[in-house]
Amino acid sequence: MKKPKVPQNEKERIKELDSYSILDTLPESDYDNLTTIAAEICGTPISLISLIDDKRQWFKSHHGLDATETPKEYAFCGHAINTPNDVFIVQDARMDERFHDNPIVTDDPHVIFYAGVPLVTEAGLPLGTLCVIDHKPNLLSQSQIRSLTALSKQVMNLLELRRNKILLEQAITELEEKNEALERFALVAAHDLKSPLINISSLAQLFQNQYKETLDSEGLEMLEMIIGSSDNLIGLIEGLLHYSKAESILSEGKSNIDLERLRADIEGLFNYDHSLNLVLKSELTHIKVNKTAIHQILINLVTNAIKYNDKERVEIELGVSDLDTHYLFYVEDNGPGIAAKYQEKIFKIFEKLTATDKFGRPGNGIGLATVKKIVEKSGGSIHVESELGSGAKFIFTLEK
Repeated sequence: MKKPKVPQNEKERIKELDSYSILDTLPESDYDNLTTIAAEICGTPISLISLIDDKRQWFKSHHGLDATETPKEYAFCGHAINTPNDVFIVQDARMDERFHDNPIVTDDPHVIFYAGVPLVTEAGLPLGTLCVIDHKPNLLSQSQIRSLTALSKQVMNLLELRRNKILLEQAITELEEKNEALERFALVAAHDLKSPLINISSLAQLFQNQYKETLDSEGLEMLEMIIGSSDNLIGLIEGLLHYSKAESILSEGKSNIDLERLRADIEGLFNYDHSLNLVLKSELTHIKVNKTAIHQILINLVTNAIKYNDKERVEIELGVSDLDTHYLFYVEDNGPGIAAKYQEKIFKIFEKLTATDKFGRPGNGIGLATVKKIVEKSGGSIHVESELGSGAKFIFTLEK
């Protein structure tokens, strides 16, 4: 008996095999189906998917054989991987000096005929074989060899899919960890940035009130710029935090929400400072959705309807209806409307249609991007219907 030669690239080959995380895994029907087909096509009682590591050959699938592995020195497949571009065929192992006294030839499972196609990676490294075995001398036709080769490629496709899935899962885990670290950093950074900005704004206002009689117009204007810039930065930081936390909102469960109470709560947030009439149009009295999500969506939409309205009194209609799998909402205002060419652009982060709102404050282009993110992560969609001079109607769905 001759032991298989160790491949020249054995270190790289073993590393490549390990990257598939396939050794000692449980049987899988996808692999078993291929060995069953191989045995049927070649007319042999045994077919194996054999993988060769540093000490053994292990069978991912073993049709017609109870064993799950054998020592590497006995492995016909160990010889086959040394010619990775060829089909390795032994017609009668009893007549072959390499195998005639091999224990798996002289004893069970009595390997007399062997034909193996190496399983070769894209890097050209052989992992093992798809092989067929008979207890008597045999010979394969060219058609059977082509079929066996085609099946070996399907084995490699399964192995590549497995590795790609593992790599994808690892990438997702790493991305989640990075996102969590980034969110923690954002929270800390936002807190650390907001505090001095609030102090700057407050001190500037205090300085302005106490010394406005002694400062000239240029000095007062500079203080106004300091106050305005500080407030804008505070708004930007808060907007970015809301956007980054949009997904974490959805971790909360859904709860039963009274629609009239929801309308009153939203209207109550704004009526102290603005002339707002928020009307509810719905045949429903209650809905079951994520409470924080629907509040965040409506607050952003109502805020925009107020800030960019050109009427003295802001009229907003909130509609809610019931679909098979979703709730359908709309928020319609009596503002100046949105031109068709901007109706997709407004949902992109940092996109703004006007430099300032009707109060002279600049927007940050984050609110509608946050709304879109929450809606889509809730299994819904959002769009706007509008014509210039006729108000805007934001329509969105939330999965039940």
